[in-house]
Amino acid sequence: MNMRSLFDLEGTAQPERAAPSLRAFLELAFRPLYLGGVAWALIAIAIWVYAPQILTGPLQGIAWHAHEMLWGFIATIAVAFLMTAGANWTGINPLQGRALGIACGLWLVARVGFLAGGDEVFWCAAAAELGFFVFAAVAMMRAVYRARNARNYAVPWLIVGLAGADGLYLLAARSGDFALLMQRLNAGLLAMALIALLITRRVIPFFAMRAVAGLKLPMQTRTGQIQLGVCVVAVIYLLAGLRLPTAIALGIAGALSLLQLLRWRPYAVRGYPLLWILYAGYAGMGVGLVMAACAAAGANLSPALPVHMIAMAGFSVLIIGMVTRTALGHLGRPLATDRSMLASYLLMLAAVALRLAAIAPSAFTQPALQLSAAAWIAALALYLWRFVPLLIRPRS
Repeated sequence: MNMRSLFDLEGTAQPERAAPSLRAFLELAFRPLYLGGVAWALIAIAIWVYAPQILTGPLQGIAWHAHEMLWGFIATIAVAFLMTAGANWTGINPLQGRALGIACGLWLVARVGFLAGGDEVFWCAAAAELGFFVFAAVAMMRAVYRARNARNYAVPWLIVGLAGADGLYLLAARSGDFALLMQRLNAGLLAMALIALLITRRVIPFFAMRAVAGLKLPMQTRTGQIQLGVCVVAVIYLLAGLRLPTAIALGIAGALSLLQLLRWRPYAVRGYPLLWILYAGYAGMGVGLVMAACAAAGANLSPALPVHMIAMAGFSVLIIGMVTRTALGHLGRPLATDRSMLASYLLMLAAVALRLAAIAPSAFTQPALQLSAAAWIAALALYLWRFVPLLIRPRS
């Protein structure tokens, strides 16, 4: 594949663009939730880095930042993907039309409520957010059980797990117990890791084999089952306060991620940005799980390092790749990057590198944090600039 083909997205003949359509917008969950999740991630980081003084509500400061990044952004994109993939897995669209509009309304109430402040508003926002996740879980449950899609019977319960971790986190935030808050944030990260590992272990080899002629990759079902199992065990041990068993389980999950990545032959996808960005995110998640294992075992690591490695180098890099690749596929567009997409990938990687550099205290910490936020905002703004016109219109 040459550079011209990488950047030539649609050729020279352009069909007349269809008008925006609310019906099309609410046709599949990825349309409103990709748009909303990415836009909110841009806004939330801008607030956190450049205007933190406006965070005066019950959920404020680092508690607000961590919550909105994990549940307001990362988990939202995961739900959007699962709802959309569920339609392919079962032949039943779990969430569309009015029901999807209601779910988006609950999500939006939560975002505004956690920012607005006041005890009553906080509890309304918490109820709306938990309602969003439970609504999604019930919709997915209905689809997979009606279709007798046994392979995905666990997926609705993973969404329930996200909701449970969210509820525990919000209770800890209101109690003012920082140690408990961090424990429950880590539990939420692991619940999200379960979903991310489930999704990526399925889609990365599938996407790679479709894109690269002659490439054959193992699905690694057995190691994947072990990986998911030890993540569940890690969540249980973490909530029980058992550090050494937690460390062992996390170490196994992370090591298996890196082993799987090597077996997926990363060198073979070096010329395909839609693929190597997913490989990079999977690597970041694996390294982050290993770092979390080291921290749980007592290593002298900043608590922010494994959190940002998993959430930013892992989840966020995977997300910028997934919201591009899956949106192109479901919108009927050619599976190739243009300059704006490639720029968004490179800016996201720069944001990750700068944020990790800012963790170690130095004269460069504050400038690195500011530059990281600017790169993050630019990466997501480019995505929105390229995809909002597509997401609000019928499939081409």
